[in-house]
Amino acid sequence: METNVRLNRIKGFLRAENSAVVNEQGEKIILKGWGLGNWLLCEGYMWLGGGKRFDRPRNIEAVIRELTGSKYSEKFWKEFRENYITADDIRYMAELGYNSVRLPINWRIIMEDEPGIIWKEEGFRLIDRFLDWCEEYGLYAFLDLHGAPGGQTGHNIDDSVDDFPRLFTDRDSWVKGIAIWGELARRYKDRACVGGYDILNEPLRPGLTDKYAYNYLLPRLEQFYDEAIAEIRKVDTKHMISLEGAVWSTDTSIFHKKYDDNVIIHFHRYGCMPGIESYKPYLEVREKLNAPLWLGETGENTLEWYAAMYPLSVSLDIGYNLWTWKKMECRNSPCSVKKPENWDKIIGYANGGPRPDYEEAQEILDKYLENIKFENCDKNEDVTIHAFRYPGTRIRGTDFDLLPGKGISYSGLRNEGNVFGYHTHTGMAIVPLSDKPSEKRFFFDSGWDRFSLELTEGEFAVYSFEKIEKGCSLKLELSYCSDASITVSQDGRIIAKEQLSDDTCGYVIPAGQIIPSEKSGFRIEVNGGTVRLDALMLTAPAG
Repeated sequence: METNVRLNRIKGFLRAENSAVVNEQGEKIILKGWGLGNWLLCEGYMWLGGGKRFDRPRNIEAVIRELTGSKYSEKFWKEFRENYITADDIRYMAELGYNSVRLPINWRIIMEDEPGIIWKEEGFRLIDRFLDWCEEYGLYAFLDLHGAPGGQTGHNIDDSVDDFPRLFTDRDSWVKGIAIWGELARRYKDRACVGGYDILNEPLRPGLTDKYAYNYLLPRLEQFYDEAIAEIRKVDTKHMISLEGAVWSTDTSIFHKKYDDNVIIHFHRYGCMPGIESYKPYLEVREKLNAPLWLGETGENTLEWYAAMYPLSVSLDIGYNLWTWKKMECRNSPCSVKKPENWDKIIGYANGGPRPDYEEAQEILDKYLENIKFENCDKNEDVTIHAFRYPGTRIRGTDFDLLPGKGISYSGLRNEGNVFGYHTHTGMAIVPLSDKPSEKRFFFDSGWDRFSLELTEGEFAVYSFEKIEKGCSLKLELSYCSDASITVSQDGRIIAKEQLSDDTCGYVIPAGQIIPSEKSGFRIEVNGGTVRLDALMLTAPAG
């Protein structure tokens, strides 16, 4: 893949200007980036762990200490912080073409878990060094309080002690949380590479039960935002504030007011249909508050889902930040950590299995520390290829361009929608590939890819790709044809006309007919008969 490092992407502080994010030169910025999960707040699933004993930092720390002893454990965590994210990771992110990065922080990285306010300079050293790398490679960094004192979510993702968000009920935790934002603002108020402050990640999970009802906790969240912003603004009037709603950052009820003049509305989307329907509540908030939107956490899905979700986000002027940059044995993150030999013994012990001896456990973890280094990770370039729709991308037939809209990017000739709730407003026929009941294949599986686009005479759909090179070809994958004739155009230029027979299951437009372009829309139009377009793939040139 062609690299795309631009060291001049940081042009002063970012700010919210009406519903857009702009730099100090007034240029609109669409944020595209990744979250650095697991570095400063570990999550067990990124280690292939399972169960409560290995799900959050304090539990992972306990298991490693039990397996290896206190002295080795202390050494392990120091090396882990040094190895997991380095300058090479940030450089590579910039080379791939991203312009921003979100840094999840556990409060125990920068503050002692003791009475009073005691800062940990080693934690700030890690943040300082990370920001230096962002400056060097031209990425805006968002500081994310992913785990607040006491916990803001009540789940493993905030390193909570008892799965309840004590930030909102315990005075000591509240005071510490406000102090953290005052200190971060004091230290970084003059650093333009800091894109903004993400006050709390995914506050208030669903299903909270305790003497404190949800209708008590939600106003407390609002109060925390008010006080944290006030504390920041005492020393820092420049940086943008990122605010998230409750319930995994999907509930918009907290956005009944604009908390600051320089706010970006932050939301998360995972196991959803990758269509406008999934953005609708947040688009309504944007219109109401005249503030920009940020899909600040998303991903953990298939590459074809990425190809549908993120170009749509950009077309709606919504920046995005994928989760997560690096984890073990994966295909949907840019960096995949190789699983060390005998790793299952570590996870097995955490799940109640036999305990390996000290020496063996240390050897396994030493290998893990080597494997997490950037140079030792497997690189999954297909992830970026699909997110940006570069050559090599496979797009589902149902994921045609939704904008500019009916009559331009799709025909929209039918009045009916569909029972699946996908692109129901378009007037396009979305039909199931099979009449058999479908089972969930993975946690965030929405089943969106089990449909085909049916096109009859006079109907068309447009699919946009970027960075089209000489030698690219276009393959149409069809599950049904009935004496169909089709026309394929690139940016209004006809590149193929074909009569398809009943047994056609694929049609390839050869490389010589496709013109290199920074961005092109390919229009598939049916002139007669019926086809069902399952997918299309822009094939990269050989070599």
